[in-house]
Amino acid sequence: MLTDRQRLEAAELLRSAEQHVSPIAPLTEAFPGIGTEDAYEIQLVNIRHRLAAGAEVRGHKVGLSSKVMQRMMGVDEPDYGHLLDDMELRPDVPVPVARYCHPRVEVEVGFVLGDDLPGETCTPADVLAATERVVPALELIDSRIRDWRITIADTIADNASSAGYVIGEGRDPRELDLKAIDARLSSGGGVSLAEGRSDAVLGDPTRSVAWLARTVARFGVPLKKGHVVLPGSCTRAVDVVAGATYTAEFRGLGSVSLSFI
Repeated sequence: MLTDRQRLEAAELLRSAEQHVSPIAPLTEAFPGIGTEDAYEIQLVNIRHRLAAGAEVRGHKVGLSSKVMQRMMGVDEPDYGHLLDDMELRPDVPVPVARYCHPRVEVEVGFVLGDDLPGETCTPADVLAATERVVPALELIDSRIRDWRITIADTIADNASSAGYVIGEGRDPRELDLKAIDARLSSGGGVSLAEGRSDAVLGDPTRSVAWLARTVARFGVPLKKGHVVLPGSCTRAVDVVAGATYTAEFRGLGSVSLSFI
């Protein structure tokens, strides 16, 4: 484990890397003793810093929600990060690529909560009952770690490699089979970039949201009415290119787009 001073130093390195769009070497090189608990504390240091500057929590994202990614990282459960109001993106406002270190987009079935979720006892049934609507979503991920050379501790400390998100209108979750939503990511001209299905997320994305509610409850963090939850990607991540528009299409759910300059 790291000392409190080392955690603060690591947080400052990540904060500076994001501010100056200048990625750093993996934290595991500078702080070889770093563990998962250290990483979450480092994440919270920077979240508190942003909240003190006026940002507001809009929800959370889950990462490593597929078994393939968990095996790659050598872990047996997902991780999570925070979604803040200054991370909200809009389909009609192009995003400058130069604002980020190495941005990628992921396709997700997002959840907008119509009620607070229970904490440590939360189940997929609770998630369905509390969800106002499920929405087509694109998450913009970015790593402040150079060349995406990340371990599980690196990505957790770096707010689960989160950078932004955009959501569409969506539907009542009870109108859909949430385990069988086909998803497709395309760029301008309809060029297909990636395809997947919602059950790539722990077999059922409601399981991912329930896991998140139980996990953050241990830290005294509630998932509240109005929060957005991104449970994990249905497809592989795709590198962003300036000048391109990326569209995520979901069978029965709708679509959402994000343009870059």
